Amino acid sequence: MKRVLLTGAGGFVGARVLQQLADRLTLLPVAPGLLRTAGPQEIEELVARARPEVILHTAAISDTGYSEAHPQESYRANVELPVWLADAARHTGAKLVSFSSDQVYAGLPGDGPFGEDTPLHPANVYGRHKREAEERVLALCPDSVHLRATWLYDLPGYGLPVRGNLPLNLLQAALQGKTAVFSRREYRGVTYVRQAVENLLPALELPGGVYNFGSENTLTMYETARAFCTVLHISPALEPGDRQRSLAMDCAKARRGGVVFDTTAEGIRRCLRDYGLDTPG
Repeated sequence: MKRVLLTGAGGFVGARVLQQLADRLTLLPVAPGLLRTAGPQEIEELVARARPEVILHTAAISDTGYSEAHPQESYRANVELPVWLADAARHTGAKLVSFSSDQVYAGLPGDGPFGEDTPLHPANVYGRHKREAEERVLALCPDSVHLRATWLYDLPGYGLPVRGNLPLNLLQAALQGKTAVFSRREYRGVTYVRQAVENLLPALELPGGVYNFGSENTLTMYETARAFCTVLHISPALEPGDRQRSLAMDCAKARRGGVVFDTTAEGIRRCLRDYGLDTPG
């Protein structure tokens, strides 16, 4: 089996990689907390000791608000760390596969969907840092793969970490009697994380470059929220907003490489089937 050094093994994506792919990859998780303090020399030594065929980099500061408020911390985690990993990969012959984000498309005019070759000028710190990391890592390692992930979600289960996401936000609004606001002018794919983890297997084999990675979606976020509520059989108060933004992605390039996702509407049904929660009607 392929030897894969895994960063972020305790995080939302990394923990699911450990849980789902342990029987198909030889996973070498980086010790918790090590990357918070390690510098380039420690990263070089870590990769040299592990001798991986692939470095799967899922660790990041992915909270856009936190990155905005702490740009230096975000820069270290989201730019410098992947560059150090790329340098180590270049010296050892490992292939680097790294998570990027649909936030690189923030600030573009129009409704999308956007392809990987779209000229970018990200509108937030996190998106700018992810874009810089893509460029600098590809300059060092042209065979590296950068997966521009959508907003990911999962339900609580399997003893794995869960963070705020679309179905949980809607369930919370329904349980607490709160109003949830979603825009009729915002477009974005929303992806079931367990399908994203399964799709890492073909993603490890992709040629170097940038790939949109996740479920496509032609609905507005208001329409998406309503569709999720229908499938979840809940009725929170939904208020239409007018925020204009599109992070919608065209994922045809990844599909040509064998990475195939459900649509956003189909993905929530897959999620409920996996958890035994699907009901007719």
